[in-house]
Amino acid sequence: MQIHLISIGNRMPAWVQQGYDEYAKRLPRECELILKEINPGNRGKNCDVARIVKDEGDRMLAAIPANCHPVTLDLAGKPWSTPELSTALKRWLESGQNLALLIGGPEGLAEAVKKTARESWCLSNLTFPHPLVRIVVAEQLYRAWSILTHHPYHRG
Repeated sequence: MQIHLISIGNRMPAWVQQGYDEYAKRLPRECELILKEINPGNRGKNCDVARIVKDEGDRMLAAIPANCHPVTLDLAGKPWSTPELSTALKRWLESGQNLALLIGGPEGLAEAVKKTARESWCLSNLTFPHPLVRIVVAEQLYRAWSILTHHPYHRG
C-alpha cells in the first residue's frame, strides 16, 4: 500500500524535511509514505481567502491518485488513540487500496475535499503548525505499524 500524504505548503525548513524523512524511511514497503506538496495560494493583503482555499482544494483533489481511500486530517474528525490508528492502518492495509491523507493550509480544508473524504482523523485538539503535522503523522504511522508488527518501538 502506498500512503500519499498530500499537504498544502512547500519550502519547509530543513528540520521539517529531516523529521519527516526519518519516519518515512522507517516504514516498510507495504506502507510506503509519499509526500505530495501542494503550493499554497498567495495570502497577501486583501486576498480572497475563500477563493484561495477553494483553489488549494481543487489542486489537492487533482493530486489524489486513482483508487485511493481519502482521509482528511481535520478538527471535526475522529480523535484516534495510537492503538485505534493501528487498527485503522490494519483495515487500510487489508482493503488493498492506497491511502491519501489530506492536510489543509492555514485556513483548513476546502469543503470539496471534506466531502470527498471517506474518513476524517482529528490529530489533536491542539493547534499545530502545519509543518509539524507532517512529522507527527509520519511518526504516528510508523508507531501504528510497529504495534501491528510487534516491533519494540511502541512501548505504550
